Amino acid sequence: MAALTLDTNQRLIRVASLLPLALICLVLSLLGARAEVSFVKPNDMQHGGLLLKGKEPGTFIEAPVLATDVDIQVTGPIGRTRVTQRFENPSDGWVEGVYVFPLPENSAVDTLKMIIGDTVIEGEIKPKVEARQIYEEARDAGQRASLIEQDRPNLFTNSVANIGPGETIVIQIEYQETIRQSNSTFSLRFPMVVAPRYNPQPTVVHTVDMNNNGWGVVDPVPDRDRIEPPVQHPDEGPINPVTLTLSLDAGFEIDRIVSHHHDVRIERGERNATLTLKDGDVPADKDFELTWTPAAGAEPTAALFRETWQGEDYLLLMVTPPYGDEVATPPAREVIFVIDNSGSMAGESMPQAKESLLKALNRLKPTDTFNVVRFDDTHEVLFDNAVRADRENLDVARRFVRALEADGGTEMLPALKAALNDPLDDTSRLRQVIFLTDGAIGNEQQLFEAIVDKAGRSRLFTVGIGSAPNSHFMTRAAEMGRGTFTHIGSEAQIADRMKELFLKLENPAMTDLALVWPDGVQVEAWPTPLPDLYRGEPIVLSAKVDEGTEGRLRLTGRSGGDVWAVDMNITTDAPNRSGVSQLWARRKIASLEAARTMGGDWEAFDKEITDVALTHHLVSRLTSLVAVDKTPARPGSEGLTRTDVPLNLPSGWEFDKVFGEAEPAPVMQRANAGAMRSMLAMAPAPTMMADASANGGVVLPQTATDAPTLIAQGLITLALALSLLFIWALWQYGRATGYTIERRR
Repeated sequence: MAALTLDTNQRLIRVASLLPLALICLVLSLLGARAEVSFVKPNDMQHGGLLLKGKEPGTFIEAPVLATDVDIQVTGPIGRTRVTQRFENPSDGWVEGVYVFPLPENSAVDTLKMIIGDTVIEGEIKPKVEARQIYEEARDAGQRASLIEQDRPNLFTNSVANIGPGETIVIQIEYQETIRQSNSTFSLRFPMVVAPRYNPQPTVVHTVDMNNNGWGVVDPVPDRDRIEPPVQHPDEGPINPVTLTLSLDAGFEIDRIVSHHHDVRIERGERNATLTLKDGDVPADKDFELTWTPAAGAEPTAALFRETWQGEDYLLLMVTPPYGDEVATPPAREVIFVIDNSGSMAGESMPQAKESLLKALNRLKPTDTFNVVRFDDTHEVLFDNAVRADRENLDVARRFVRALEADGGTEMLPALKAALNDPLDDTSRLRQVIFLTDGAIGNEQQLFEAIVDKAGRSRLFTVGIGSAPNSHFMTRAAEMGRGTFTHIGSEAQIADRMKELFLKLENPAMTDLALVWPDGVQVEAWPTPLPDLYRGEPIVLSAKVDEGTEGRLRLTGRSGGDVWAVDMNITTDAPNRSGVSQLWARRKIASLEAARTMGGDWEAFDKEITDVALTHHLVSRLTSLVAVDKTPARPGSEGLTRTDVPLNLPSGWEFDKVFGEAEPAPVMQRANAGAMRSMLAMAPAPTMMADASANGGVVLPQTATDAPTLIAQGLITLALALSLLFIWALWQYGRATGYTIERRR
């Protein structure tokens, strides 16, 4: 029998034993190159800057500095906004800045420009996955790149790769929107800060089907890691300054112009005005809101704008239906009030919500019935069922409301289901649900599905409270619940805004809305179907028609027992406005998203949404804008550090009520003393964590695994397993071929 000497075996075994060591060294070297971080010490700082604390004691990195310029052009019912974000890297290392920012929920984002020195790089619209891949490949290759992604219709993320030491990269975003009108007041709101959101924890569910019988995990917020940016403690001072200029061409004689939350300088004419912030710049910690009203006799009743694009005409139509006198005797109602008393409502929001609800209780008639639901991480229904609005019951409700304190998590879903539950089914009454909240949640989709499933005959009216409400949730919830959305951003607005809401609640809605187009016209109009309208609301319609279409358009509807109609001429002489086609596409996407929630073929909806967004160059849930500088900037020997740009806490919020008092790993607290109930599941910081010390600081995610370490451990384990497998295979080979191992003497 042939013999394989020990020398040969030893060489093979020694080579095999070196395999895991070689793989380990390779893994560690790769990880070291990728995770290289330029750390600084506070005493080494030669300038002011925000330091993010690392995991190791005494380690810090400078966060990218952000400044924002906003330029808004309003022409009639259309607004065009350019947002310029300047990312400055104050550190001596290469960084990737990631910034989560809000935009209006109806914004059609169609432009991205990345400006480096004198070079301007235009962004391209791509399917979301493809855009992310293009960005990451450019980032890893050392190229400067920017990526705009939509996380919600009012929440976006801007990622900027390879900002060099001391370098500034400018990102410009542009979008269209329609101006909101209620009664004779026109309004525009520019959101400046993303409020921290409560994200319910994943739940374990039992699954039984033909292919699976076991347990699974359902996450109500599958993108939680994207919508939880770090938050600057107010004691550390405000960051992210914003400058804003607004040019207003109303199209009619203007009476009053009011900036509700910021001091402004106004230069005005009869039909136009220019506004700038009085202080030059302001912290990005509350929404900017402007309203304007027409002079007596100048109120517009209809407006039509037109744009010809790629051989088709796009129309934007705004019509205010005729309204009769207020109803002398409002119909009997069953009104369910829901009030949010979670921790995010602490500070200025809770008194606003309580005062609003007390005014609503005072407005009830003896013929009405009502109930009150309050919620934090628990919920409580005041009465077993809706009760008469008599003095005794109202007094009980007022004491209940006045005693509420803001604390705890925002478990909104159980409270919403309780409010929509209709055990009495008293069809002799209008059933109205009034929902007062800041909407600071991440599981919006769960709420939308519950509204579709549970609303029945109830009408849902949302009242957004505070300086930075989640307007996407509030608006979409009201649309699905066939109600309206009202925003109250300060105590001064409570009386007027609640009075406006009462008029809608106490008067019949405009129902059975229908459009009759000229004969033979091929048209695609959104929204479809047309929603019910409440007192003082216009119908805002976006339509695509054949080029050159003319004729008479009729809008019909019913108010109470009255039938009414409005005629309007479609003419090619209508004012031309660039961007009307994007507004049509944005309305179509929103309608498709709403229809998708109500059920049907999700894949078909997603394909249509993607096609519309790509055709009209719009950012959506399924498409993103990406810009890449083809010239590599970062040397291959230099590492890249990702840092999330922190946000301010919204004005009027209380930090400790949201994140808890100084703790190593802050989470949003829950109500009920002594109970540890997580309110905000913080997302992982890609490279490092900030530490919330007794002096405050930036709160960064704390709950995720250390992915690089786990990857290294996995690869090392794999290397060891491969080496053992190699040795075992060598032994089996010897046995199979007749070779033996002999020790030389």
